Amino acid sequence: MQLLERSAVDLVAAVKRGDVSAMQCAEVYLDRIEQLNPQVNAFLAIDRERALARAADIDARRKAGKPLGLLAGLPVAVKDALCTADMPTTCASKMLAGYRPPYDADTVRRLREADAVIVGKTNMDEFAMGGSNENSAFGPVRNPWDLSRAPGGSSGGSAACVAADMAPVAIGSDTGGSIRQPAGLCGITGLKPTYGRVSRRGLIAFASSLDQIGPMARSAADCALVLEAIAGHDPGDSTSLADAVPPYSELLEKPLEGVRIGRVSEHFSEGLDPEVAKGVDEAFAVFKAAGATIHDVKLPHAKYGVPTYYLVAPCEASSNLARYDGAHYGYRSSTKPTGEFESPLVEMYCRSRGEGFGPEVKRRIMLGTYALSSGYYDAYYAKALQVRRLIRQDYLDAFAQVDLIGGPVSATPAFKLGEKTGDPLAMYLVDLYTVATNLAGVAGISFPCGFTAGGLPVGFQLQAPALAEPLLLRAADRFQRLTDWHTRRPKAIG
Repeated sequence: MQLLERSAVDLVAAVKRGDVSAMQCAEVYLDRIEQLNPQVNAFLAIDRERALARAADIDARRKAGKPLGLLAGLPVAVKDALCTADMPTTCASKMLAGYRPPYDADTVRRLREADAVIVGKTNMDEFAMGGSNENSAFGPVRNPWDLSRAPGGSSGGSAACVAADMAPVAIGSDTGGSIRQPAGLCGITGLKPTYGRVSRRGLIAFASSLDQIGPMARSAADCALVLEAIAGHDPGDSTSLADAVPPYSELLEKPLEGVRIGRVSEHFSEGLDPEVAKGVDEAFAVFKAAGATIHDVKLPHAKYGVPTYYLVAPCEASSNLARYDGAHYGYRSSTKPTGEFESPLVEMYCRSRGEGFGPEVKRRIMLGTYALSSGYYDAYYAKALQVRRLIRQDYLDAFAQVDLIGGPVSATPAFKLGEKTGDPLAMYLVDLYTVATNLAGVAGISFPCGFTAGGLPVGFQLQAPALAEPLLLRAADRFQRLTDWHTRRPKAIG
């Protein structure tokens, strides 16, 4: 089996045995990135020199009989929203073009301590705001299954690079579906852990009560391995959970007999593509054959998920992005004062933000600022928080009846680039099945469960109660042992 076809679990085991060198792994994937990135545009920064030096050090320590980390020699791509001290961190925005943070994000630090080899930073929707990866200041990412289609967003670069075998594993962030939705559209596996399970320190904030970091890979087993390395308490993140990290990789074997999976009727309403519905129903049949039982459950406030999310998230974004003013840090306009504003300082602020932010980021900042303004706070933001609590209660009630909740990741397969950019509401609706997971703070995973007649992946989503990642990963892994959808590779690229 070629290196590019091996799982992350297999690669790490092979490096530790000495069957394959970390240098070989790094070179193969770096060559693949250089070959395909002009087509896919999944990477914004590639660090060949440091990656090879890191791989050489791992090989030297293995030969010397020194202990190696959990991810020894594993090439990993990191979303450009996570700070890296040795590479630019731009959030795919002109506002942060060329910015080099003075420190690593906690997740990046843990990857390095686990002896992963970070090969580069992946493209994304600007400041993680988008569902198609078309909002990047550095051009859209293209879906490896069909280069005319979107990979999903905002972690589109991370999803596309794994789908195209440019990296066996990538790190994404998920605020309203930004790991699970692109994973579904690109035919890979993506895990959004419980809020607080993985530290957010060093993740450039979009919406702080919703943002979560997680792994994206070919399989649930690979995601389990990476989660084991990056999860854990971080005293530098006040929302980080202190619960011990289970050995996720060792908890995949237990069968699914007796596991109750909920099927949400609200997820199978008008607007769901028939081919997606067929793939999802067939996935439920696989779980039933594996010993799980399927039960109808209700999430009565699910229909309010998108409007609630698009109040809470923009309000938090308005606050978080206020720091980018051209004075403290970030892009600063070079336009000389014209006298059109009340003062040269105000003019510099306005021009810097106007030139530095893209259209979607500006739209969400304005939405959030309006909803937080005097006279509108109670009517919009406060009301959204009340509905958020109802959505969370729906999940608590459902998980009193079932162990997991299953359904589609998105209503349609990957859509054409440019198809939804002129209609923000249509773009926001691509998050219909994913935003509630973040609003409730629970865990979710998506993985391929079939393909359309046109050869596009269909994604299935499982959701689990807080800190139930062991069951979530076990269920997804069992599905993947019984099917081969996750092993298929796109033919649209070389």
